[in-house]
Amino acid sequence: MTYAAMYARWQDNPEAFWMEAAEAIAWHRPPTKALTDKGDGLYEWFADGLTNTCYNAVDRHVDAGRGEQVAIIHDSPVTHTKREITFVELRNRVATLAGALRAKGVEKGDRVIIYMPMIPEALEAMLACARIGAVHSVVFGGFAANELAVRIDDAKPKAIIAASAGIEPGRIVHYKPLLDAAIDLADHKPDFCVIFQREQEVAQLVEGRDVNWHGFQYGVQPVDCVPVEGNHPAYILYTSGTTGQPKGVIRHTGGQLVALNWTMKNIYNVDPGDVFWAASDVGWVVGHSYICYGPLIHGNTTIVFEGKPVGTPDAGTFWRVMSEHKVKAFFTAPTALRAVKREDPEGALVKDYDISGLQAVYLAGERADPDTIEWAQKHLNVPVIDHWWQTETGWAIAANPLGVEELPIKPGSPAVPMPGYQVEILDDAGHPVGPDTLGAIAVKLPLPPGTLPNLWNAEARFKKSYLNTFPGYYETGDAGMKDADGYLYIMARTDDVINVAGHRLSTGGMEEVLAGHPDVAECAVIGVSDALKGQMPVGFLCLNAGCDRDHAEVVNDVVKLVREKIGPVAAFKIACVVDRLPKTRSGKILRGTMVSIADGAEWKMPATIDDPAILDEITVALKGLGYAQ
Repeated sequence: MTYAAMYARWQDNPEAFWMEAAEAIAWHRPPTKALTDKGDGLYEWFADGLTNTCYNAVDRHVDAGRGEQVAIIHDSPVTHTKREITFVELRNRVATLAGALRAKGVEKGDRVIIYMPMIPEALEAMLACARIGAVHSVVFGGFAANELAVRIDDAKPKAIIAASAGIEPGRIVHYKPLLDAAIDLADHKPDFCVIFQREQEVAQLVEGRDVNWHGFQYGVQPVDCVPVEGNHPAYILYTSGTTGQPKGVIRHTGGQLVALNWTMKNIYNVDPGDVFWAASDVGWVVGHSYICYGPLIHGNTTIVFEGKPVGTPDAGTFWRVMSEHKVKAFFTAPTALRAVKREDPEGALVKDYDISGLQAVYLAGERADPDTIEWAQKHLNVPVIDHWWQTETGWAIAANPLGVEELPIKPGSPAVPMPGYQVEILDDAGHPVGPDTLGAIAVKLPLPPGTLPNLWNAEARFKKSYLNTFPGYYETGDAGMKDADGYLYIMARTDDVINVAGHRLSTGGMEEVLAGHPDVAECAVIGVSDALKGQMPVGFLCLNAGCDRDHAEVVNDVVKLVREKIGPVAAFKIACVVDRLPKTRSGKILRGTMVSIADGAEWKMPATIDDPAILDEITVALKGLGYAQ
């Protein structure tokens, strides 16, 4: 089947399309229909079915005779350890942990917060919750105490499962003091906390509240999977909101199972038994969908990697993991590849490893600039697929469906909409615009299975955030355009489209030009306030390792490049070289915070920032350019 035929089949009968996809899932009671319209822009998928996520991700592979297949590979260069867990071992571990949770009073519908690093026990905790119908909420390990407290008060967990510490290159991140401080700050108090003690740091347990992971499970009876409704929340995942109050994205059980299982073959082109590696973290949506659930539901081996793309020990660590574990499909953020490219611009380290088993690389999380895609394709000699999705959607809105048909790659585009997504480019009044015209990207309702049906205890906010701006559509918050072939181009967050003397310009388009300069490893463009033109673009450049050119020369080069490629209308004249860009832990550049600093506006330290010290460096750089006064 071609992509066009598949998409047309979905358009002709969306419910039949997804009911057929649902046949690949094990149901305790199959759904009688795919979609339920709740009215007022609210929809649910497979609501009357009964199933269990943990059964589909673990037990059914054991029941099918594949228990000895490796389910999880833990590769931890920061602790110099590697281990493998088979599906039968995973089932036994998860069933015992679930039994221990239930023995302490955790039941279907109760919430459990998970605050752990990249270790298999994090996945086991998620699956144990799913096994008994508890709703988990994973919070990125090492998140600040006040941010964790906000999530405790919103989710009101009966229990918290945490590790004593996370390991970063050269340092230990002490989780337990952060957890203790968060519980002190929160109005809601959990009944108990389960602490996984790591040998690098043994934490003090609070008597009467904290229990040790191993002792907690000793002598406990393992439990079976509890069937839950298709519209039962599998988890809550908090995403940062513009108000500073996090938004609790909900994922329903049935829709997630059907959608993620469908994507593993159709988008990522892997078969059961193949090794799939998403180099992300369980605290992010990629970790939920493509480290834990998607691969395991589909019967793939998943890799839990505890390290960084560079420095653990060098820029060849990705290629080592691929070589050792025979990775077939690899998923990472563009920022990770840019870090590798900056350290090893010629790709010399790739040649040290046999990565012949690799069939494709997938990028998401941040706009993939063409220069990074071309660098990766040249050195890895496989398709490098940019695809676009969000925490809210849980899987790709637009992609190149390699398992169906390999479409031509257009660097700068995440290709075409997937079944379930009717994507439109709208003007401010909500009217569709023509090809190659910048506008707001929206998806016609209903959204497909696996996407958010609502926010946790915040329906009014859900409608205000996503549904009210363009009635009948889900507002993505991204700006971009479609070309004549229907390929999407995601140019910026809607907030990052700047208005220079009446011209709407994409900062992403300018970044694409800057990234094409041979000395530039990474870059960002922001729009700062200007009395004359409304806004003016300012560029930040990180140079490749070993580049010894005068910074002023490189700045002059990129100013000329923007003038040549975009034209004088961009008014791009100001740029500076910096060592690093401020980012979230998932690799997104904090452009909004940079704009606030430049404009002298009030700003709050972002909860998700990787290294707060970088903002001091950016402030100094902006002052040098005459801003942030």
